[in-house]
Parts: sequence; structure tokens; C-alpha cells
Amino acid sequence: MFKHILVPTDGSQLSSDTSRRAIAFAKETGAKVTFFFAKPDYPVAFYGEGALIDPTTPEKFAEMAEQQAKEILSAHEAEAKAAGVACAGTSAVSDIPYEAIIAAAEQAGADLIFMASHGRRGISGLLLGSETQKVLTHSKIPVLVYR
Repeated sequence: MFKHILVPTDGSQLSSDTSRRAIAFAKETGAKVTFFFAKPDYPVAFYGEGALIDPTTPEKFAEMAEQQAKEILSAHEAEAKAAGVACAGTSAVSDIPYEAIIAAAEQAGADLIFMASHGRRGISGLLLGSETQKVLTHSKIPVLVYR
């Protein structure tokens, strides 16, 4: 059925839980997994582990974002490899994550996007919406939302 699954990740616990389920799903179906991380572009505020990181130069910011992407992606790749699932990891700089997710799925040749439900609540949900909702609305590739 599905042969190549794109799994967007942001390093959150929900995203990590979703990654583990995607790995199990891929193993059951014999699919390959590509993990994807959308890196923010300078000068957007970057939040990590509850701390605001405000580098002084765009180069330093890019270096820190790349390091975070590598750490998150390598952790997911290690889990997939331990489960015997073929995998790869990729990242891209984007301030519009849902567009980057769809583009990454298309570039990887994925036939399924397997992602967490990142529901926002209250006013932020009304104003910003959910990246998952935006992917569901705009993607031509099937999307499986894991809760």
C-alpha cells in the first residue's frame, strides 16, 4: 500500500510518540521512512526546551538550528534502524512549516505524510491554526494524523 512515509517532527513529546508509531506502521507495511524537520529562518525567535535563544548573528542562528535538526533527526533515525526500518532524515529552512512539509514529501517521493495532531487552543488556535490542519487542507498526498 504505502511505500514511502514522510514523518515531520519538531522534537516535542507528541512528535516523538508519533515517530515511534510511524516506525511501527512502516515496519508492518514494509515502507521506508523519511523524517523531516523544518528549521526556522533568522530572525524568527527560536524556542527550544523552554528557553528563548537569541543569537547575535544569522550564521550562529543557522548553526544552532542545524545542530537541533541533526539531533532530532538522528534520534528518530536510530529508532527506525533499530526496528529494521529503512530511513533517512532531511531538513529545510522555512518559516511556513506546512509548506515545507508538503514540499519535503513531494521531493522525497513520499506517498503518505504521517504526522501528529498539533492542535492549538484558544485565541492562538483561531489566529494561527494548526500546521497539521494546514497540511491536511493543502496536501495532495494522503495524510495520516496520529493522536
